[in-house]
Order: sequence, then C-alpha cells, then structure tokens
Amino acid sequence: MGQKYKGILLIIASAFCFAFMNAFVRLAGDLPSVQKSFFRNFVALLIACVIFFRKHGTLTLRRGSLLFLFLRAGFGTIGILCNYYAIDHLVLSDASMLNKMSPFFTILFSWILLHERLRPVQGLAVLTAFAGSLLIIKPSLDFADFHASLLGLTGGICAGAAYAMVRVLGQKGVDKTFIVLFFSGFSCLVTLPYLIFDFHPMTLLQFLILIGAGAAAAGGQFTITAAYCYAPAKEISVYDYSQIIFATALGFLFFREVPDVWSFVGYGIIIAAAVGMFWYNNYYLPARESRTS
Repeated sequence: MGQKYKGILLIIASAFCFAFMNAFVRLAGDLPSVQKSFFRNFVALLIACVIFFRKHGTLTLRRGSLLFLFLRAGFGTIGILCNYYAIDHLVLSDASMLNKMSPFFTILFSWILLHERLRPVQGLAVLTAFAGSLLIIKPSLDFADFHASLLGLTGGICAGAAYAMVRVLGQKGVDKTFIVLFFSGFSCLVTLPYLIFDFHPMTLLQFLILIGAGAAAAGGQFTITAAYCYAPAKEISVYDYSQIIFATALGFLFFREVPDVWSFVGYGIIIAAAVGMFWYNNYYLPARESRTS
C-alpha cells in the first residue's frame, strides 16, 4: 500500500477516534475543561510510554527537533483546552467542525515552516473555509453569545499549528510514538497544578468515561500523527472531515442534538472547500504539470 493511502486510512481512523473522544468529554458532565484534559492526556501518556519503551527505550533527536517538539506540545495543549471548552458549550458537531478548521491552518503553517508551495487557489480555499466557520460561530456584539465558538475556532487554529509541527518532526525522522509521548507528558505537566489546587470530585462513572476519552484520544493521536508523517496535509486532510459525520451521529444518539440550518450551510461550505482543494492538489495540478512537461 502506498504512503498516501496509508495516510488516508489513518486519518479516517483518527477522525473516528476523536469523534468518540468528544462525545465522552461531553458525557463526563460538569467538570472543568482542564481536569478533563489532564485525564485525557494521562491515559495517552501511559499508552505511549508502554509502546515506546517496548519498541525503543532510547531515542536520538536531530538538531532542532526539540524546539518543534515543544511547539507541537504547546500548540496542542492550547488547542485541547479550547476544544474541550467548546465541546461543553456548543452542539457537538459545531464544536467538531470548528476544530476541523485545523487542516487549513496545517497547510498555512506548512507553507510558512516547510515552504510547501501555497498556490492562490489553495489560499482561496482557506479563506472560503473561514467564511463557512463564521456561519457556525454566528458572531455577535454580545461576547457572551459566541465566546465558546471563538475558543473553538482558536482550538482549530492551534491544532493546525500543532499538526504542522508533526509534519516537520516527521521529516526530521522523530519517532511517531515519541511525538505522542512528549505531547501527552507536556500537557499533563501544564495542567497538573490546576488539578492539584482546584480538583473537582468525580463519580466512578465520570472517571470511567474520562478513561474512555483518554483511550479514544490516544487512538486518535497515534493515527493522526502517523497520517501526517506518511503524507502531506494537502493530500489527505480532506478525509479528516469524516469526523463531522461521526460527530453528528453521536450528537444525535447521545444528546438528541440537531444543528441549525446555518451550521449545516457552514459545514457544506467548509467541506466543499476541502473537497475542492483535494481535487485541485491531486487531479488538476498533476494533469497541468503533465501537459507542460
């Protein structure tokens, strides 16, 4: 199987895992986003430690890799906290859709960091997707009405930056499992002080649900990290939008949520931009280059 097709299968698998993670986060109930984030990352950390030390036990990093590991971990942590807040305050599919702005920002950051060429059509697709996100956010002069949506979009931007760092680390040959391990450990350390000083007691059911969220998140992290190491974002990112299908189904199944008309229009615009960019990158450009060569 080619590298691109491995990336496609892995990114669909990650979308499935992250949809369940979001549902578990909502099912955990009225707990602080930071506390939910800690347990999500702690489970992923344990899993990553077991896999890494069974496979390697030692690691050699190329020069400059450590900076991008910290950038990946920092952007990823901010992205999770924003996303979890949005999940608790928005329709599940809306929160997922705002987080799925990340592939567009991955392409932008890959252009800045890796000098992967960004053509005008690709830039237009990013702007179109942003316009679609505004229909989901529904900006208002009253900040209280849309701050959760704004944080959801911020989470998508930070996730995009984090996945661009994953692409950089993949090109530098950093082990995929170690990338997940470093990120999970960093996030746990950052959120631990809050957990110590403002811990909210949990029922056994809430604890088990958060363990489930952590397991789903670990599956999503491993598969999406591998996906972006196998193939460029512009070739596989469109398949990440399968999460919206999973999220909408889970939102209706568990919470009886149905997005409003404007949200569906926003979904359509963002997905259309993603599909258009995929077609342009994988069919139009190769055909034009073959004609001019």
